[in-house]
Amino acid sequence: MSTRYLASRASNQLRCWFSYALSLVGVVHVRHMPAFVSIEPANFCQLRCPECPVGQRASLPDTQDSIQTKRPRQLLSQDAFRTILAQIQSTAHTVQFYFQGEPLLNPALPDMIALARRVGMYTIVSTNAQALTADMAERLVASGLNRIIVSIDGFTPESYSAYRVGGHLPLALAGLRYLREAKQRHRSHIRIELQVLRLSTNESEWAWIRHRYRTLGASCLTFKTAQLYDYEHGHPLMPSSPRYSRYRLGADGLYHLHRPRRRSCYRLWSGCVITADGTVLPCCYDKSSSHPFGNCLTTPLHTLYHSPAANTFRTTILQKNSTPAICRECYY
Repeated sequence: MSTRYLASRASNQLRCWFSYALSLVGVVHVRHMPAFVSIEPANFCQLRCPECPVGQRASLPDTQDSIQTKRPRQLLSQDAFRTILAQIQSTAHTVQFYFQGEPLLNPALPDMIALARRVGMYTIVSTNAQALTADMAERLVASGLNRIIVSIDGFTPESYSAYRVGGHLPLALAGLRYLREAKQRHRSHIRIELQVLRLSTNESEWAWIRHRYRTLGASCLTFKTAQLYDYEHGHPLMPSSPRYSRYRLGADGLYHLHRPRRRSCYRLWSGCVITADGTVLPCCYDKSSSHPFGNCLTTPLHTLYHSPAANTFRTTILQKNSTPAICRECYY
C-alpha cells in the first residue's frame, strides 16, 4: 500500500476541520478538497425495498422532476473511475463505494477497489449481498477492501422479505459465509459488518442476532434506525419502542424527526457524492440529485467543489430560516 499521499491528505484534513470550525460561526471558507468521497458503482438495484427510492422507482417528497430513479441504468466504468481517482487520490483518505444502487452489480468493482487501495485509500462497500457469490467474495477480499457492510433486515424468510422485497435470505447468509472463508484464506483484516435496520418486522429477532452474528461470519454487528417516508401519521415499519426510531410523537398528534437539525453540517464540509455518471452531489441525502454541483468527468472536481453552486448551498444551510428539503430529513 502506498504512503505517497499521507502528508497531503493530512494537510487537507486539517484545512477541512478549519473550514468546518468557521462554518459553526456562519462563515463559508472552503480551501480544501473532500476528505472522503462516496462513489456510486451502479445506480440501480435488484430489490424493491419499500423505503428506498431506487427500489420503489417512485418520486421523493422533495422533488418533482429530478428524481434519482428516472436516470437511465448505468454502471460506473473503470475509465471514469480512473478519472475520478486521479482527482481525489492526493487529498481524500476514504472512498465509500455506494450511494443509491447495489454496488456488486458492477463486475468491475473489485478492480476499482484495488486501484484505490494501491494509492493507500481506505475503502468501504455496502451491499444487500444478493450478488455476493463465492467468486465476488474472493475478488473483494483479494482487492484489499478494508470494510464491507452487509445489510440483512430479517432472519426468517418472512421478516427478511417484509423489507428486502425480491431478495432471498439464503443468498445473503451464503454471502456472509463466502466472505468469512475468503478472509481466512487470504488472512485478511477486512471488517465484515452485519447491519440490521430496526423495524417492527424484525423486533423479535434483535436479541437473537446480537448473540449469533459471529456464527454467521460477521466481525461486528450494527443496528441502524430506519429512514421512513410519510411517517407523520405513523408507519407500519416503525418499531414499537420510540427508543429505536428516528421519529417521536409530538403534542400535535404527528410524528416528527427526533434529532433537531444543526445549523452546520460536517459532511457538507468534508465530503461529497459522485454518481455513476460523474455528477457531484453535496451528500448522501440528496437522493433525488436536486442539488448538483456539476459533472467531474467534464469539469475538474476542484472547480465544482469550490463553485458558486456549492458555496451557495453551504451558505443556505447556515441561514436560520432556510432549510433545504434534503436537510429536513437528515438524521446526522
